[in-house]
Amino acid sequence: FHNAKCILPAPYTKLSQYLHPCDMCASHSAIKLPLILNSTNFCHSQLCPPSPVCPLVSAGRVLCQLFPCGSEEVDEAMQSAQTAYLKWRKMAGMERARVMLEAARIIRERRENIARLEVINNGKSVTEALVDIDVAWQSIEYYAGLARTLSGQHVQLPGGAFAYTIREPLGVCVGIGAFNYPFQIAVTKSAPALACGNAMVFKPSPMTPVTAVILAEIYKEAGVPDGLFCVVQGGAETGTLLCHHPMAAKVSFTGSVPTGKKIMEMSAKGVKQVTLELGGKSPLIIFKDCELENAVKGALMANFLTQGQVCCNGTRVFVQKEIMPQFLEEVVKRTKAIAVGDPLLDGTRMGALISKPQLDKALQYVSQAKAEGGKVLCGGDPFVPSDPKLKGGYFMSPCVLDNCRDDMTCVKEEIFGPVMSVMPFDTEEEVIRRANNTTYGLASGVFTRDISRAHRVAENLEAGTCYINNYNISPVEMPFGGYKNSGFGRENGQVTIEYYSQLKTVVVEMGNVESLF
Repeated sequence: FHNAKCILPAPYTKLSQYLHPCDMCASHSAIKLPLILNSTNFCHSQLCPPSPVCPLVSAGRVLCQLFPCGSEEVDEAMQSAQTAYLKWRKMAGMERARVMLEAARIIRERRENIARLEVINNGKSVTEALVDIDVAWQSIEYYAGLARTLSGQHVQLPGGAFAYTIREPLGVCVGIGAFNYPFQIAVTKSAPALACGNAMVFKPSPMTPVTAVILAEIYKEAGVPDGLFCVVQGGAETGTLLCHHPMAAKVSFTGSVPTGKKIMEMSAKGVKQVTLELGGKSPLIIFKDCELENAVKGALMANFLTQGQVCCNGTRVFVQKEIMPQFLEEVVKRTKAIAVGDPLLDGTRMGALISKPQLDKALQYVSQAKAEGGKVLCGGDPFVPSDPKLKGGYFMSPCVLDNCRDDMTCVKEEIFGPVMSVMPFDTEEEVIRRANNTTYGLASGVFTRDISRAHRVAENLEAGTCYINNYNISPVEMPFGGYKNSGFGRENGQVTIEYYSQLKTVVVEMGNVESLF
């Protein structure tokens, strides 16, 4: 990561040109390889030479090669961002908003190409990826609107004196993303940061390095100062360098609980602000008076988006005993009907898991569940697509587990794969106690026609989000974040402005100083 010339074959000058979906597929279905890209960092508005290998998950082959950034490259990125920050912070909110709206426009116009790149980057279905890209440009539009409204407060004091507050940016913020929503997370962290006048150095997951660089190119094209949004590639060592860097004013991390604890510890040494969006093992409670069809749909949405690799998934599904047989029959029927395979095809609803180790981990959880007394009603096996080009991909058939208990490993631990654990319950009080019996607290859900019960249960669930009669919807206006070990701070919504800015109080005396000395 430095100012060397980009290593791309002529006539390509941008990563987005080189990684065009048409270079990757034949009739949008078969991945055409090899594609070896040795250039995926972005600093000073250039692609820079950065090699651990990044996999093409749907084919089980190499997508690109990466060189992780060391201290020199991280320092250059931070310096570049600091220089850009000093220019950006002086711009009026209206000026920043114009640039951000242009970035949103570019993303909106190129949504299909970016979505297909995200499929290649991550393995999720193109149907889901299109939604992710739409959420991204909507997020930038939303925070562009808020950039124009940032203001303080006037406080009248005795004797004609007064005070006022100013909401100021923090400086250079560090964003560290996860592999499940690569482009969307890069936007979720950068949009409020830029709206408040900050710069950002962003490190995507080493498993999904591509589309964050596309976002950097788009911001540059929209008119942000050079270096305002820098991308550095790498793993834990690069992340450590970012957290310890003296210019970093804040660290926003999405990922696992153990890594989040390490980031919090490292950031504390520099008294840096931290936002942590960590893992979850969320409960979904389905009462017997629910609209059963909606509850089944909600359970599917709560478990199988992005191949089950979603931190807020409602993987502990509690179903009231009276409707358990009907629920299981319907949810199994619909789970078996999920189209697994080539994620670039419009009809596919589940693509490939992110890596071979992640696939093996999910399969091992299913094996362990069976050993502990669980019953596999469907799925839970490796899936081999009919297309021979995809036979090496990391596919898994979505799984529904019955006969689950609260003390089983599959119920207690985050699997991060397409595995739904279903458990019966009798009473409201019982299920609330069981739902809260976890160290996590990211999300929760309840399906019932009784509106009083719905609000009562939501009040008593220990989670940052509670869905009533739906699950896993995430409008940009809605704050999102966790309780307990699932982290703190919020992303999305107006409140996020408070996590990317700081408040200065100015006190003005209009008379003489009254001194005790």
